[in-house]
Amino acid sequence: MDYKEMYDLWRTADCFDADTKKELEAIKDDDNEIQERFYKQLEFGTAGLRGIIGAGTNRMNYYTVRKATTGLANYINSMNVSKPSVVIAFDSRRMSPEFADETALCLAANNIKAYVFESLRPTPELSFAVRELGCIAGINITASHNPPEYNGYKVYWEDGAQITPPHDKGIMDCVSAITDYSTLKVMDKDEAIKAGLYNVIGKEIDDAYINELKKLVIHQDSIDAVKDTLKIVYTPLHGTGNIPVRRILGELGFKNVYVVPEQELPDGEFPTVSYPNPEAAEAFELALALAKKVDADLVLATDPDADRLGVYVKDSATGEYIALTGNMSGCLIGDYEISQIKETKGLPEDGALIKTIVSSDMANAIAKYYGIKLIEVLTGFKYIGQQILEFETNNSGTYLFGFEESYGCLVGTHARDKDAVVATMKLCEAAAYYKTKNMTLWDAMITMYDRYGYYKDGVKAITLAGKEGLEKIQVIMDTLRKNPPSKIGEYEVSVIRDYKEDTVVDLKTGEKKPTGLPLSNVLYYELGEGTWFCVRPSGTEPKIKFYFGVVGSSLEDADKKAEEFSSNMLALIDEIVK
Repeated sequence: MDYKEMYDLWRTADCFDADTKKELEAIKDDDNEIQERFYKQLEFGTAGLRGIIGAGTNRMNYYTVRKATTGLANYINSMNVSKPSVVIAFDSRRMSPEFADETALCLAANNIKAYVFESLRPTPELSFAVRELGCIAGINITASHNPPEYNGYKVYWEDGAQITPPHDKGIMDCVSAITDYSTLKVMDKDEAIKAGLYNVIGKEIDDAYINELKKLVIHQDSIDAVKDTLKIVYTPLHGTGNIPVRRILGELGFKNVYVVPEQELPDGEFPTVSYPNPEAAEAFELALALAKKVDADLVLATDPDADRLGVYVKDSATGEYIALTGNMSGCLIGDYEISQIKETKGLPEDGALIKTIVSSDMANAIAKYYGIKLIEVLTGFKYIGQQILEFETNNSGTYLFGFEESYGCLVGTHARDKDAVVATMKLCEAAAYYKTKNMTLWDAMITMYDRYGYYKDGVKAITLAGKEGLEKIQVIMDTLRKNPPSKIGEYEVSVIRDYKEDTVVDLKTGEKKPTGLPLSNVLYYELGEGTWFCVRPSGTEPKIKFYFGVVGSSLEDADKKAEEFSSNMLALIDEIVK
């Protein structure tokens, strides 16, 4: 069935509601729009769904949510789990509460018990709740940091991490097997409640989650010493972080937490930003203005589902606020956590720091300094969660810290996804600790550069939306795979890792070995002087991403090298897409 036939089916079939048909009728003369909405099914990827809200097979709507949920339910029921249950959370985006209810009632129709949060909650609390309630799976209705027109559907397994092999493929196959939307069913809400298949949760999980975070505090003494003088500016960017972040900071004793008033309340339109992403400078404009007004020590922002944390810290020498990348904040929190575990109780012999392959090599230097194991995993925090599960299952290691460059990290094992609430707590604790040493967080960062090396990492993303965009992304990957560069700027390529082909090739010796990681459409190039370059299509957005890292002899030298390498890297890509 081609896109026009599918469009006509949705516009006429009895299983689709009147509002859907009305929306589709309005575009009957716009062939490009019809094609965009119906040229493919919204892909259920390795983490679930993410797409623009609207009617159509390539959009987020009741029917694509129902299809995904039915596929998940079929997979769960095929495992013969006794009395299976699933916990569902949602964020502040448009249609999030509605999609959460649709998900719960679809599960109920498939005889699976649903726990639904009473109101919006952050992703890490969903991850925690899966484990706390003993559920077989979890679902969060969120599009994370995407623009307002998007929503999504993240799926978690019983360990609290996003789905990994073999469950991801098993669920994807079950979703793909559904071709007839008229077969999808939901239960009446009152009937589901009466049958015990729809259950509302809230405060009891909130309290348990916050209590687990409090157990992770190492230096309450430092917080107590500076709680009246340390100043923190925070913005939840209209998302889910407002209540849990303020609660944990308040209960630990921090007195001066200033929340950006214009961005405090949930709002799926994200009216003060075009892109609610703490990686973007725009997201901090209001927070920085407030920080300068109150003379804050640090400025924090969480994304709408509160799994990512953006940070600015004050340089006391200049009075300026300096942005920390996800690599910088991850290394700063990780170094603080590991150093203080060592200082207060000693590091375990099997302790490990986990990072993704595109994250800063400063982590390697930190691990070496403390004599702990460094483990690299594919991009996606679920692989860090998978390592934690392996440690627990096989008694093969002790998790100390994990992070990825995309502004996400996890202290503790209460959750199995990145947690901006605990990251906020830990960064504020670190700020308090260093303040008792007459140091700022920026001073601590400089100390790390002096100790480990002047690492500078970056990422460039090119958005290529729609069918043509996907084809261009494929051309870039195919060209780099078949005709890899031998040199980028002044640096010669020495090793090529192809995670799709599972090969690591040393260009000087010709030696070839496996990557040791799952197959993934990722290319990684090792160059001289600690320089590297990696390219991968985004799994959640219509983008292709180019990551790189350099090491300089000073901050200025590292900045210069990074700027030059980034320019040469993008010139290489421009040649390909011409």
